Amino acid sequence: MFFLVNYWAVLLAAVSGMAIGAFWYSPLGFGKSWIKLMGLPETVLTEAKKKSMGVSYALAFLGQLVMACVFAHLIVWLNLTTLVTGMRLGFWIWLGFIATTFMNQVLWENKSWGLYCLNVAHYLVVMLVMTGILAIWR
Repeated sequence: MFFLVNYWAVLLAAVSGMAIGAFWYSPLGFGKSWIKLMGLPETVLTEAKKKSMGVSYALAFLGQLVMACVFAHLIVWLNLTTLVTGMRLGFWIWLGFIATTFMNQVLWENKSWGLYCLNVAHYLVVMLVMTGILAIWR
């Protein structure tokens, strides 16, 4: 099974996840709303923070790569070969693990439902795109 995964598709899925996140949390996307919902100052990106962002981006990419790799293996094991079946897998995993787990931030960490919706919607889009790519390009 290990060798049945298309690692070029995994790489593309991970890059697409990063690209979606870069847009989602940018000023062109929902970045200003996210900053407001987080209760952060508009000058959140100080010079010191900007210098350490390389490590943050590398770790975020590693996370996207792991997610894409896990999805790829599930898609092979489940023999999913169409865009719809791949995206269906992404949706159910999102609903079962992301939407439910992130709810704890509202229930126990005093985060708002608006922030919850913004963050889980980001993961829904990422997971649908990733699983779609991986299913059609296996």
